[in-house]
Amino acid sequence: MDSKDLLITLFAFFAVGGALWVIRPLVGALAKRLAGEARRAPTPEELAVLRVELLDAMDQVRQEIGDLAERVDFTERLVAKQREAERLAPPGNR
Repeated sequence: MDSKDLLITLFAFFAVGGALWVIRPLVGALAKRLAGEARRAPTPEELAVLRVELLDAMDQVRQEIGDLAERVDFTERLVAKQREAERLAPPGNR
């Protein structure tokens, strides 16, 4: 067996091994789904809890966005005051 045959054999071995490594989880998931172990639908109680949690998280995000908007407005006013003061200062005081 020369080096060319050895390389072809190693390539084939790793190609088959890699293909099996990728395909194995897919086949496992398909087997579970066919066996009826697929993810079940959430109950109405679980959906209600998830809805409340989502609404709470959205309220918190809205509050944080409002706080950030106030900070940006405050910063813009400070920068505008500073620029206004620089613009109104006498020419020789810079």
